[in-house]
Amino acid sequence: MADSKASELTAKTVEELTTELSGLFREQFNLRMQSGSGQDVKPHNFKRVRRQIARIKTVIHQKQSAEA
Repeated sequence: MADSKASELTAKTVEELTTELSGLFREQFNLRMQSGSGQDVKPHNFKRVRRQIARIKTVIHQKQSAEA
């Protein structure tokens, strides 16, 4: 998945963000499985995915609190 900036994420709907979030969770799981099976995984990918997940969760939270 491509890295998205927060400004690009705010333009998306909550449903689109949720879909992207589930894809990132899948990617994070695959990285863990590759690492556990002894494959060569670049450590910076873990950090990138983790931060992107946090970024999307933050935008979703902001959108939901703005609606309330």
